[in-house]
Amino acid sequence: MFEWTTWLGTLIAVCVALLGVLVIAAVLATINATVGKRVPILHALIAGARARALILILIAALWVATGLTAPGTYAWWPVLSHAFLIATVVLGAWAVAAFASFAFGTVLSRESMEEATLPEMRRMRTQLQVLRRLTTVLIGIVAIGVVLFSFPEVRAIGTSVLASAGIVSIIAGLAAQSTLGNLIAGIQLVFSNAIRVGDVVVVEGEWGRIGEITLSYVVVYVWDERRLIMPCTYFTSKPFESWTRNSPLITGSVFFDVDWRFPVDEARVKFMEIMEASTEWDKRDASMLITDATGGHLTVRCVVSAQDSGALWTLRTAVREKMVTWLQREHPEALLQTRVLMPPAGESR
Repeated sequence: MFEWTTWLGTLIAVCVALLGVLVIAAVLATINATVGKRVPILHALIAGARARALILILIAALWVATGLTAPGTYAWWPVLSHAFLIATVVLGAWAVAAFASFAFGTVLSRESMEEATLPEMRRMRTQLQVLRRLTTVLIGIVAIGVVLFSFPEVRAIGTSVLASAGIVSIIAGLAAQSTLGNLIAGIQLVFSNAIRVGDVVVVEGEWGRIGEITLSYVVVYVWDERRLIMPCTYFTSKPFESWTRNSPLITGSVFFDVDWRFPVDEARVKFMEIMEASTEWDKRDASMLITDATGGHLTVRCVVSAQDSGALWTLRTAVREKMVTWLQREHPEALLQTRVLMPPAGESR
């Protein structure tokens, strides 16, 4: 009868384990080459997680193969077995994180770019992105905890720490107050729908879009390609402007000062011609009014509307440029002028 508790048995068991892993790899490759072509999700899953899964299966198979053969009979086997345990836990967490990331990525990729501009879609995408990061962090924490508590010494320390949990919790709370505050603020931002990835905001006088929301900070992509890194607590403790809270639709104004001889009716007709010819105008609002008449000049306000902040900026600049060009060409007398009253010749002041 063959004895598996010999080194020959170990060699055969290891070869069987390697052969089994190769068979599993071949099966996955066959499935990916046949079924994967018709099912894109399955193809992406196999391509993204195959390497991690195979490494995990290989380590587990080697652990079993060596534990049931000659190495399992030696005094140093517990040390090697513990190393296999740590490797299995770490690789298992790595594989689970890959599957979790794939699941969240699949849900995110289902939304088209058009749908992603809607507030509800932006809210969903933001929450899924933060949940994916939070899930990865939790998987890592659990894996580290399992590895640490596999050491008897750490378990003993853990027992003593739990016995004095009151003092430890107070010290940890004071030391990590800022970090925990940011973490709670990040979760609050996501699930309270205060801001979402893609929202247009004005923060500290800077106009930009929310580019990233993490568990500790928010990245604002400023229009000139700068990046503002703000702690999550900023958005829960200070006021800020959101231009896309419920809808990307937005209204803006164009102001310019003119002379009292400004032809109001004719200018209003020209303004509407400019608006009708503009592709950025969403036809919700368009008006031109004299809002002030002090200081020797008139203040004209043109109200325009657009489907989002980017289109509004383009529309406002176009209206301003075309109205100024029209006044320069057709009514130069309406441009702002400075008047000086000169006394008649020979008359003293």
